[in-house]
Amino acid sequence: MSLEYARVLWERATNALRSAEALLMVSSDDTASRAYYAAFHAASAAFELEQRSFRRHTELRAAVHRDWVKSGMWPVELGADFDALLELRDVGDYGGTHHVGPEDAAAAVQAARRVLDAIRSRCPELDKP
Repeated sequence: MSLEYARVLWERATNALRSAEALLMVSSDDTASRAYYAAFHAASAAFELEQRSFRRHTELRAAVHRDWVKSGMWPVELGADFDALLELRDVGDYGGTHHVGPEDAAAAVQAARRVLDAIRSRCPELDKP
């Protein structure tokens, strides 16, 4: 079940990234949200391969930093990308009068791509049917 479910999460990640790319010219807030969820689902898929799951976004973030960044598996910059995506998602989804700007939305898509690329490199079995 673990590999099967990890692939479901990976599919959600790649779909969210495609959605983020499509939304770039429509809504910066929605772009940022979808970009974060691309990274969220991708990281969740990688942890699922280890039979680990997290109930909260903050738990997943902590595991990314503890297990990947601090261990040297990910560069610090990639951990910063993950954090930036989480922060932009908060603004995009819950910012009230504050909104994600177009430049930040474009940066979010690039950050999400970097996260997915890193996970794809580490877990190539996620892409196989």
